Parts: sequence; structure tokens; C-alpha cells
Amino acid sequence: MSEQQFNLDTVDHARTTPDTDLPWAELGLKENEFEDIKKILGRRPTAAELAMYSVMWSEHCSYKSSKVHLKQFGAKVTDEMKKDLMVGIGENAGVTDIGNGWAVTFKIESHNHPSYVEPYQGAATGVGGIVRDIISMGARPVAVMDPLRFGAIDHPDTQRVVHGVVAGVGGYGNSLGLPNIGGEVEFDACYQANPLVNALAVGVMRHEDIRLANASGVGNKVILFGARTGGDGIGGASVLASESFDDAKPSKRPAVQVGDPFAEKVLIECCLELFKDSVVEGIQDLGAAGISCATSELASNGDGGMHVDLTKVLLRDSTLTPGEILMSESQERMMAVVTPANMARFEEIMDKWDVEYSVLGDVTDSGRLVIEWDGEVIVDVDPKTVAHDGPTYERPYSRPAGQDATQADRFSESEAGRHRPAGADLAHAIVELMASPNLCSKEWVTDQYDRYVQGNTALSQPDDAGVVRVDEETGLGVALATDANPRYAYLDPYEGAKASLAEAYRNVATAGARPVAVSDCLNFGSPEDPDVMWQFAEAVRGLADGCMKLGVPVTGGNVSLYNQTGGQAINPTPVVAMMGVMDDVTRRTPSGWAPTEDGNAIYLLGTTADELDGSEWARLKGHLGGRPPRVDLAQEKLLGDMLVNMSRDGMIDAAHDLSQGGLAATLADACLRFGVGARIGLGEVAERDDVDEFTLLFSESQGRAVCSVPRTEEVRFKDMCTARGYAFARIGVVDAVNDALDLQGIASVPLAELREAWSGTLPKYFG
Repeated sequence: MSEQQFNLDTVDHARTTPDTDLPWAELGLKENEFEDIKKILGRRPTAAELAMYSVMWSEHCSYKSSKVHLKQFGAKVTDEMKKDLMVGIGENAGVTDIGNGWAVTFKIESHNHPSYVEPYQGAATGVGGIVRDIISMGARPVAVMDPLRFGAIDHPDTQRVVHGVVAGVGGYGNSLGLPNIGGEVEFDACYQANPLVNALAVGVMRHEDIRLANASGVGNKVILFGARTGGDGIGGASVLASESFDDAKPSKRPAVQVGDPFAEKVLIECCLELFKDSVVEGIQDLGAAGISCATSELASNGDGGMHVDLTKVLLRDSTLTPGEILMSESQERMMAVVTPANMARFEEIMDKWDVEYSVLGDVTDSGRLVIEWDGEVIVDVDPKTVAHDGPTYERPYSRPAGQDATQADRFSESEAGRHRPAGADLAHAIVELMASPNLCSKEWVTDQYDRYVQGNTALSQPDDAGVVRVDEETGLGVALATDANPRYAYLDPYEGAKASLAEAYRNVATAGARPVAVSDCLNFGSPEDPDVMWQFAEAVRGLADGCMKLGVPVTGGNVSLYNQTGGQAINPTPVVAMMGVMDDVTRRTPSGWAPTEDGNAIYLLGTTADELDGSEWARLKGHLGGRPPRVDLAQEKLLGDMLVNMSRDGMIDAAHDLSQGGLAATLADACLRFGVGARIGLGEVAERDDVDEFTLLFSESQGRAVCSVPRTEEVRFKDMCTARGYAFARIGVVDAVNDALDLQGIASVPLAELREAWSGTLPKYFG
């Protein structure tokens, strides 16, 4: 008898040995949670049951600290918001009807902690995991995006993390043949020991192809297929992703999952053929919590129970215990429910794609999840208690004691804020701003990604949104943008979250797409800190209220807590992914002016106030205080409608939203996009808005965009703005002859000088 069999902790053994010590704390459970598990079972758990509960009741899987607040996303919706929503929160990913029988599914998730411990594999498996969520809905993945946040650009460890993460994202996504169409790259010291690696995937399908994850039909087979199960990622969900880092506890750093993108590429094609031939009744990807998650969620979502023989799992490591097999987060695995009648066809497809599989068990009518090992029952639970009825905490939260002082510390009243560049110094200020780590060119990152594979990419970085064609015949497509402003959220989490939402909405609209759905990735510090919990509660409230005002539903997302080391939390970082629908992607609007637009009028939509608190200019000067810019969501909705209609009707040739860096950054970006200059006059609009030229250039007031308008369209453009009561001002012309951003009467910035500064920052630090 092997040592594994000799030490097997069966359900019968658990009943007769109630006082056996179990490592519940080492597995990330609290004492009260361990006691609750015993009450649910009416006995102590077996080692395998303890493993299952520990991962499924973890913060990462159960959302035990956040779900009381996340309910707002389901409560603050109208029938109008839900009219195109085909699958909402609670499934692997939300699904939205985009017309003509097409549906799109998209979701964003985090893989933060693993990406600090092992940057390459952490980032790579983050991409792999989110892609499998999309596959499991019945969709073909068509694109990925990656919002990334790193520590200070000049910190020695940032080199390690940046090189690993960027290579991991590119290596996995490129190998899958998926275009990377956008994201973000931000550097800030608050992310030094807690980088954020958020990954988004989008997939397309016909309406009839939608699949939901459940195990129904007594006698149907439960099958695990894909890669073999190994020891990688054990404890990832329960420990690594659900507690703060603490260097004194090496147990906080278990093995990170190891990805194989080529195995996943085969898995994609294999799953799509299973769906096409209607071979599977339900399917579930194996990500966080592995087999524990797949079995308990499939059984819980079904109408019966499940019986599984764990010894049938194909292993890479024969020394794994049953508990380790249940907890392993080995990648590139899926679980399917198949009728006996479809088994022959299932096996044919597996053989065709050379994918390994094993029949683990059956769907039953017992209402129980029963798992055996060598004929002995090691798990006997109600699957709902594992997958859905975990603990719910109403964590105490309160406004931080220093919040009032932070908000009173206005940039305009600081030493840096009182000394504002003027005249010719404004040209130097623009160059300095565009060379800063967060506004500089991200080509060093994005050039490592394939943006055009599959041939359906219509826009990608550095444009405001990524645009992908869905239907080649009609040109129907979707636009996606991801945005967050953690500095705004630090100053006021409610307003900051709304600002992130508004920016994502604007970015999709400037591309010419009608915003229709949101997925969010909420990255915060420890929920056990009342200050952090207040930030989280306020940010969720801001997003839920904001989505109501904009009429765009949240379709799903992810919460990542415990992004905190040694008591130091990251700035609250609610990343918003916005999806928009475009009737014809050939009409998409780029974010810069081309040489063919020489002589086009440049218009500024919206008004500017002295709103420099939390701005990129303030960051450049080492200041974080005051209140973030005010967000008027009714105006944002109006601006979005106008931009979409202007694009659709051919009134504008280019459009760029104003956000980080204000008007200065937008004008610089628009010139650098295709290397075409502009002549800009600031005097009249500065006088209209009662601000000086520095404020007009660097303030980050919301609800603004810059448009390039052909001379033949100026009358229609102005008529639309006037009819809707939206402020506008003609501030200049596109100048393809003069290679400069010419602020007339003030200063001129040669594009060559601007490009050298803008493009040189990341290569300087990362080679």
C-alpha cells in the first residue's frame, strides 16, 4: 500500500476522528470559517474537502468581502439597459447582442500576485485563463487587451517585473494568434511590490452558439480534457491571491501556474468543434481553484449532483495527494458534460485534435458532489455550499482620517502649482510632459505584441480604442477601451471611479462606436483595512451610479483584493473595460490627423476649468492632493452621442478624448499619430473659459474631445453642437507643411523634438 493510500482521509474516517488537527490556517481559512464548514458537514472535513472549501471560499473565488457591494451592479439597472444583454453577471463572461444574429462576450480579470512572484508565467497564464472563460461561453476568441501597472520606473525591481510581464503577455497571446488591440501601461511607486496585470479577452459567436456552464441530465458523463494535472499553482487562489504579501511568510508564495499557449490554441479549436456539433451539454474552464471549482460550480449550477472518481485524473506528477489534485491550477484544462449518446463523437474530436481526456464520473440525482479515490469516498458535500454559499462579510469601513487633509491639499496652492510655465516655457513643459513615464510612447511594449493577426483589427494602440471586425460581409464590429485613474480614485473613490467609467465611455465613442457594456477589474488593498474597504465601497457605488446614468450595464468582471505589502496598499484602481458596437468598422475614427487632412479645422468640444488636482502635470511635480475633476455624466452621454453620430455621418476625420495630460497631451498625441503638425490658437477659448493658457493646456477637466473637421463639414458640425447645446470652439487647423505643434503667439514645438522625447523614455529604462 502506498503512503498516499495509507494516509487517505476518507469521509468515514473523518466521522470517527473528529479531533484530528487539520491545516486550515495554512490553507488560508479563518477559524470561524473552519467552524462553519464543520457545521455544514455535521463533522470535520476530510483533507480533500478542506482543500476544496479553502480554495472556493477564498477571497479570490468567493468575493466574500466584496459581494455585498457588488449587488449594486444587478440592482441599479433598467429594462432598457438589459435589452441587449443575453447573459449577465454570474456566468464565466457576459454576452451582449450586437445585431444581425451576432453576440459578443468579453471579460477582464486580474493575475496580479502571481505576476509579481513569477512575472512571465504569471502574465502568460493570466491571458490563458481569461481566454478560456471566453471559450467556455461558446465563443471564438478574437482579441485580447492588457491594462498593466508597475512600480516606479527607476526602481531596480521594476526591470524584472516589466520585462517578464510584457514578454509573458506577448508570448502567450501571440502564440494563440490573437491580436492585442490595447490596454494601459502606468508606473507609480504604489505598485512597487504589487504590480497589476489585468487581462481582457473578447470573443464572438452567433446567438445560437451561446453555452452555459452546468451539469444536468442524470447519467451524463463528466470529462476532464486538455493538459495533464501537475503541482503548479496549488494554493494560488486561496493563499497567493487572497492575502497580502508578507516577506516573513514564505508560504505566501506557492508555485505559479505554468502555461503552454500551443496547447491552449489546440484547446480552442477542439472546443469550437465540440460546440459546432452540439456534443457537450455544459462546459467549464479550469482556472482558479482547478477541479474544485469546475466540479462544484458545474454541479451547483445543474439540477442534480455529481459523482467523480479522482483517480481517473491524468497526472503529470504521480506524487500529488487527492487534495493537491483538487487544488491544482494547472493550465489548459476544461471540464465537459456529455451525454452517453455523444461520447463516440466526443472521442472522435479528441482524437482528431490529439487532446488527452479522461471520464471522471457521472451526473447524478443525489444533489451531492461525491468524489472517490481508489473506491473510498473522500468528498461528500452539497456543491452549493462549496461554490455559492461561502461566507459573506460586511467588513467595517470608514472614511480615512486623513482624507479631508488630502482633499484640502490643492495643487494650485502648492509651491509647484503656483509656479506655472508661461510663454515660450509652455513648449518645454509639453515636451517634459510627453516624456514622462505615463504619457510617453508605449511602443516598446506594444511592438512586442501582434496587433493585426487574423486580419480583423481596424484600430489598435495608440488610438483611443481597439476596434475589431466581427462580420466581414457587413463590416459590423466592436470597439473596446480600458481605463482607470487611480490618482483620482485616491482623492475621491466615488468621483474617481465615475471618471474612469467616463473616460472609457469617451474613448469608445471617439472611435465611432456606441457604448453598450462594461466589464470591470477592481484592484484594491486589504479588505480588512477599514480605509481600503471604504475606498472599495465608494468606487463600486460610483461605478454602479455611473452605469445607470450612462445606460450601460455591467456584464461581469473581477475583484482583486489584498494588493498590499507591509501595510502599504496600492492606490484604488478600478479598471473599466467598455465595449461599443460599430455598424461598419471602415467608418472608425482614428485619434490623430493624417497628411490628407491638411487645412482641416481643429475643434475643442467642452469647457475647461482649473482642475489640476491629481493630474499628470501634478504627478510630474510630485504632488497628489485636492479633488479630482468633476464628472457630469449627462454631458458625457451627450458628448458620446455626438461623437458617434459625427463619425457615422462623415463629419469628422479624427477625434481624441481629453483625459490624462489634458489638451497638451491630446494635441501632442494627435500630431504624433501620423507625424502631422497643427497651428493652434488658445487665446479666445482661454478667455471664454476664464482660464490662463497653462490651465487650458494642462487641466484635466472631463467631458472634452478634440476633432479634426473637413472644411466642407464645418457648418454641419457646428449646427450639431449648437442644436445640442454643447460648448465648442475652433482652436486651429491641421498643418501638414509645418512639422510642429505651433501654439501661435506663444511657442512652437518641433515634432522631431517632441517625438524624440516621447519615444525615448521606455527604451532608456528597459533597453
